[in-house]
Amino acid sequence: MTATLTTTSTDTAPTETHAPSNRQVRRTGAVAGVAAAVATTGVALTADAIGVPISIGGEAIPMAGFAQLTLFFTAVGVVIAGVMNRRARHARHTFVSTTLALTALSFVPDVLADAQTATKITLVLTHIVAAAIVIPSLASRLSD
Repeated sequence: MTATLTTTSTDTAPTETHAPSNRQVRRTGAVAGVAAAVATTGVALTADAIGVPISIGGEAIPMAGFAQLTLFFTAVGVVIAGVMNRRARHARHTFVSTTLALTALSFVPDVLADAQTATKITLVLTHIVAAAIVIPSLASRLSD
């Protein structure tokens, strides 16, 4: 008589997923924020170079203002990402949905501004450029 031993391996233990740390989110946000600040300032400088007035109500918008506001709102995005990373069941999806809605809302002041159409388009474009850099970067660090 011969005995045969057959073993089957079934992995029934639940896999553990770790949400990225808020430190990783902050670091990614810092890099994305600097890249977005450079890009938005570049958009504004390019528009200015081709003759688009970078002014609202007759007052020039300082070029450094594009970088400053981009960095500020990137920091706001990092805070939102950090909160969602800790509290949201589907952090990435919730973050992307929320930030896309906030980006759309950010167009309102630009569209309503006392400025030429080309200026309004440039301002909206800077929001789109910043969002296109920052949102995917931060979202890539969130679990879903």
